[in-house]
Amino acid sequence: MWGALLAAVGGGIYAVWAAQLDMSDVQQIRERSTVFDRDGKPYGRLQGENRLVVPLKQVSPFFVRALLAREDSRFYKHVGVDPVGILRAVVRNLVSRSSAQGASTITQQLARNSFPLGGKNLHRKILEAFVSIRIERYFSKDEILEHYMNRIYFGAGVFGIETASQAYFNKHALDLSLGEAAMLSGIIRGPSRFSPLTNFEGALRERNTVLERLVKLEFIPQAQADAARESPIVLNPKRRLTIQENYVMDAVVRELARVLSEDQIGESGLRIYTSLDPLLQETAQSALNGHLGKIEAQPKYSHPRKSEFTKEAREAELEPTYLQGAVVVLDNRTGGIRALVGGREYADSRYNRALLSERPVGSTFKPFVYLAAFGRGMSPGFNVSDAPIQRGEIRSAPSWSPGNSDGTFKGLMTAEEGLVQSRNTVTVRVGEQAGLTEVARVAGAVGLEKMPMRPSAYLGAFEASLLRMTTAYTVFPNAGRLRKPFLIERVDDAGGTTLYRSPSASRAVLQPGACATLTGVLTKVLDRGTAAAARASGFKKPAAGKTGTTDDYKDAWFIGFTTSLTAGVWVGFDKPQRTVSQGYGATMALPVWVEVMNAASEQRYPAMAMRAPAEPASGSASAQQAAALWWQSQAGSPPQVGVVSSGGEAPPKVEPVAPPRAEPVLKPFRP
Repeated sequence: MWGALLAAVGGGIYAVWAAQLDMSDVQQIRERSTVFDRDGKPYGRLQGENRLVVPLKQVSPFFVRALLAREDSRFYKHVGVDPVGILRAVVRNLVSRSSAQGASTITQQLARNSFPLGGKNLHRKILEAFVSIRIERYFSKDEILEHYMNRIYFGAGVFGIETASQAYFNKHALDLSLGEAAMLSGIIRGPSRFSPLTNFEGALRERNTVLERLVKLEFIPQAQADAARESPIVLNPKRRLTIQENYVMDAVVRELARVLSEDQIGESGLRIYTSLDPLLQETAQSALNGHLGKIEAQPKYSHPRKSEFTKEAREAELEPTYLQGAVVVLDNRTGGIRALVGGREYADSRYNRALLSERPVGSTFKPFVYLAAFGRGMSPGFNVSDAPIQRGEIRSAPSWSPGNSDGTFKGLMTAEEGLVQSRNTVTVRVGEQAGLTEVARVAGAVGLEKMPMRPSAYLGAFEASLLRMTTAYTVFPNAGRLRKPFLIERVDDAGGTTLYRSPSASRAVLQPGACATLTGVLTKVLDRGTAAAARASGFKKPAAGKTGTTDDYKDAWFIGFTTSLTAGVWVGFDKPQRTVSQGYGATMALPVWVEVMNAASEQRYPAMAMRAPAEPASGSASAQQAAALWWQSQAGSPPQVGVVSSGGEAPPKVEPVAPPRAEPVLKPFRP
């Protein structure tokens, strides 16, 4: 008796809670999710265009049947909660000894998509049941089905059946075939995992599962299911409706998919606070378009120009073939992305090159080769030969003999000068002194774990995204500490509850002293090295960085930093080909960087003086002692670091005492 009384009281409490909810919220798509900039000012909205609400009569009957078969075959028989379905789920879970079999009806799913009912717990499930019963009393079955179909999340930032139909198949929901309808209903439970754009085979399996279910329930005959299974599914991803207005909004949506669950993303009225600086974003986009426009205006320029990309080509959604570029600006102190430009015109191409395009990094990788050598005892003042590399000199690649980009050789020079002037032969010899394993360890520590274990990697013969390379450079102004870059700082739901907050911790991955020494060398790249054009063009702030150019001038890079910001620029074609003759990073990418960083330093990002440690003279006792002390502090025994002769012959190899293998300080991450 007491048990029944307690149950009645408890049920009454939940009934009262459910009665307080406004049922009109079910049929309304509330406030669209809003993106805020670094100052908390609204920057843009995410939802709205990407959710096309349609009445039930404008949805294919095939999808209605497939949805019911997949999610709630007894939908028209229960009152919001299905005791038969619950019992079936319990039995199946006991048999399989898992909790994989769910029992939520379509009405229950609509309830939790319409109201903030709390997390996954017993309280939520009980309240959800009472709300579902109330929804059934307030709306007809067809109305419930209509509201549910317009709220479903289908992945790729797509909400609602009409939007999904247009996004994946370029057709209205009323025109979906049986196979297409089965595929869309099949991906509802895992829209990211089963998206046909990224996992077509998985989406086909889900389609087939739904077709089998339709036959079992006698919603369709076997012959119709067989015909649908044999019919090819043709995707048209170019026609996906998008909600982003530019590349940075695209990046927000991509990051949102990583930090929130699909259910949370499906909620309306999210408030997304970002690290974006709108003024710097506008400057970066303008600088990229302006400089590449000047390159295209040159009389001998032979490639398609942006100005020639017609309105008809844009409406036909043809991929542009004109010169492209990307820009990323990171805050050194926080790791926040202050600006991100993924191309010249988002309306022409939504491919976000700053995040997605992995290109050969070229000479932008050289600083990490020198960093590895400095960490093993080499001094910037050590003399290294710039003479041609002889066949057999590189033991792991005896037939490899790279030259310098200008075709010249300048004899003996310091390691510092080799980096400042970006000499390939010096870099290879420095890399050999450090050892390929040590260079790879340094690369992995800064997130470049894709570096291949072959000597050509010393010259950047591998690929990485602009965001990844720019992030790697932040270890220099941050004294060896690395922060994972982020754009989203915090996400609140419509009620003000924080759903996500970006972690602010950084990790020490490299020795501060070695990073400070390398920073001192990179400042000279701007003062008198391959990036000296920055000073000539009027950039006078303290800064450091490195140019990068790949074979046949297919990719041009510049990545540099001040005490406040680290910025990277890439220029090239989507289909790799020569940009222009002598298309170096200093002429193609550096001018964009200069314009962005000049504007930044004049706004709110001061560029303070950089202090590098004093460097003893080459070959002096103090230099050798400093190297030995550095090594001893790391491994307990100094290596024998020889000077490569001006004739190009490698010195007799003296094996150093190998340091103990240390565990990586930072696990590789993918920004």
